[in-house]
Amino acid sequence: MNNKLSITYFILIIAPLFFGCRAPVKEENKPNAPASSVSLNVGNGEYFITATKESVVTWKGSMQIGTNNHTGYVYMSKGELMIENGQLMGGTVEVDMNTIEDDKHGRDNNLINHLKDPDFFDVKKFPLSTLTITGVESINDEDKKITGNLTIKGITHTVSFPAKMDVKEQMVKANGKLVIDRTKWDVRYKSGKFYDLLADQTMSDSIEFQIKIVARK
Repeated sequence: MNNKLSITYFILIIAPLFFGCRAPVKEENKPNAPASSVSLNVGNGEYFITATKESVVTWKGSMQIGTNNHTGYVYMSKGELMIENGQLMGGTVEVDMNTIEDDKHGRDNNLINHLKDPDFFDVKKFPLSTLTITGVESINDEDKKITGNLTIKGITHTVSFPAKMDVKEQMVKANGKLVIDRTKWDVRYKSGKFYDLLADQTMSDSIEFQIKIVARK
C-alpha cells in the first residue's frame, strides 16, 4: 500500500417529491463555481471498498406546509474509505442517480420519473453524484464530523454532517445524516425562492439524506 495517498469521500444524494403545476419564476441565480478538492496525505492507511449491495442513501423531501412528504432510496455505484490506525482519514463515494427509488422500491412511476427529469436531477445529463472528503474531525471513537465537497448536477458545494463510525479489522460501517438546501444545486422545482403564487404547493428547499455505508478490505 502506498505511503502517500490523495483521498476522496463519500455520497450523495438525492431528493424530493412530486408533481404539480408551474408558476412564474422570480429570478435566475447562477450556481456557485465548483469548490476545489483538498487532498489528504495518509501514512500507513488501508483502503476499504464500499459494498454497494449493503450501502444505501435514504432520501426524504417534503412540502413547505403540512405533513405530506416522500421518502425513497438511491444506491452507490462505487466507493472507498481510507482507514489509518482505526480512524477514518478520507474516501470517496459515487452515487448512481439512475437507481432512485420510492419507499416501495419502485423505479418507474410518476414520482421517480419526475425526479429524473430536468425539473429535479436531470439524470440523463448528470447520471452520477459524488462526495469527496476534505476533513474528518473526531468527536470521540464513534462520532465524527465529516466535511466534504458534494457534487450534484455538476455543481459542487462544501457540506458538513455528523456520522457514526464502527471500524473493525476487516469491515467498516458508517451512518450519517446530511441535510442540504437543494436550490444550491439548481434543484428549484416549486421552491418559494424562485416561484410566486405556489401557496400550499410550495416544496421545502431542504432534503434529508440518511447515509449507510458498509465497506470491506
